[in-house]
Amino acid sequence: MSTTTVQDAVSVSPPPSAPRPTARRRKSTATIVATSIAYAILVVLAVIYIMPFLIQVATSFKTDAEASANPVSLIPQTFTTAAYTKLFLNSDFPVWFGNTALVTVFVTAGRVFFDSLAGYALARLHFRGRTVVFAALVAVMSVPMVVLLIPKFLVINQLGMYDSYTGMILPLLTDAAGVFIMKNFFESIPASVEEQARIDGAGTFRVFWSIVLPMARPALITIIILSFQGSWNELAHFIVSTQSPALTTLTKGVAGLASGQLSQGSQYPLKLAAAAIMTIPVAVLFFVFQRRIMNSSEGAVKE
Repeated sequence: MSTTTVQDAVSVSPPPSAPRPTARRRKSTATIVATSIAYAILVVLAVIYIMPFLIQVATSFKTDAEASANPVSLIPQTFTTAAYTKLFLNSDFPVWFGNTALVTVFVTAGRVFFDSLAGYALARLHFRGRTVVFAALVAVMSVPMVVLLIPKFLVINQLGMYDSYTGMILPLLTDAAGVFIMKNFFESIPASVEEQARIDGAGTFRVFWSIVLPMARPALITIIILSFQGSWNELAHFIVSTQSPALTTLTKGVAGLASGQLSQGSQYPLKLAAAAIMTIPVAVLFFVFQRRIMNSSEGAVKE
């Protein structure tokens, strides 16, 4: 065959077909599409979740008339801090804030200490009736708190603690859920870590305080956050334990604002400004401990 014939045969041969996508490439494309859809759904849910908070902050800087006319706009037409000025200078809001901060600090510290003590006792100490005590603890967790309001009022009143800081703080120093959390965490720690300390002569409290409690840091952080948030936002207990205006907390005061205190009209900026300020301490606490919450393996022990 001549060279020309070979060249003609090559020239008329069909071009090679394009390579088809492999199964791995198709799978990678499907994964990217699924991930994009999942992130889009999460973004939509995040916007829906955060939108009321943004409206709350924006409305707190509006005038009463603008808040009533256009309550869901995110940009105030007339930016004003009149609501915040009225809260701090022409109301008892600073007193409410101070009372809430005082109660929250004592309640949080008390719950961390007493819940961890009770949890350690139920997890490590062998005493008669321990099973009954734990069953009663679980039973208390199943009782709605509103059912206990009247008995709580009667007990506080009979003990002479009504309308006092003692009556506000003492009944909240422990909670069944916190004891339950600490008990379960202490049971996950191997008992062998305590044996060396007992051999060296350490007592029960010394073992608890110096050996076991530092290892329970993730559970303690959980108790701190739950206790702080719960006592900061508590309302029902303060209703049945106090009546003096000097002992009013933020939740009672803001509830009073919602019923029309201080002035007439809708008072949307005033109410939402108070709500926005109430949100700040809890949000700060969460962001401070966020890294430790995510590091859930901290304090874990391997045997």
